[in-house]
Amino acid sequence: MLSHYLKTSIEDIENLIELTKKDILDIKEAKHEDVFKRTKIKNDLIKSFENKKSMLDNELIKLVKNSDNKPLEEILNDSEQNMLEDMKNSLLSLKKKNREYARFVVTVSEFYNSLLDSVFPRDLEGYQKLNHKPASLLKIRA
Repeated sequence: MLSHYLKTSIEDIENLIELTKKDILDIKEAKHEDVFKRTKIKNDLIKSFENKKSMLDNELIKLVKNSDNKPLEEILNDSEQNMLEDMKNSLLSLKKKNREYARFVVTVSEFYNSLLDSVFPRDLEGYQKLNHKPASLLKIRA
């Protein structure tokens, strides 16, 4: 069971990495609808990974308890240790991709917020920005 949980957890992480790569490419090309469509898929993958990770943790705890609290390195076979290391590396890779994606998201968000502020200015009260002024304040002169 342990090998199965490790293998499927790694697959979930790799799928998340691929989806994040697609998100980065799409956000660069302003294909925001495609990014939004993948959000549910990514959320489902995250839930799946969390469930598998929980089952994996339970299996590891059982193994450690049943082996008189020996170190994990002595309990796991080489294949399982390699998969555990692969999972760690995949998580680090996902973290890097998510950071890259976050930079794009923040940049696009700042752009849209500054555009919105230039069209509908906000009042400042100290360091706090208040809501946008109503659109009815805009005047059109013909």
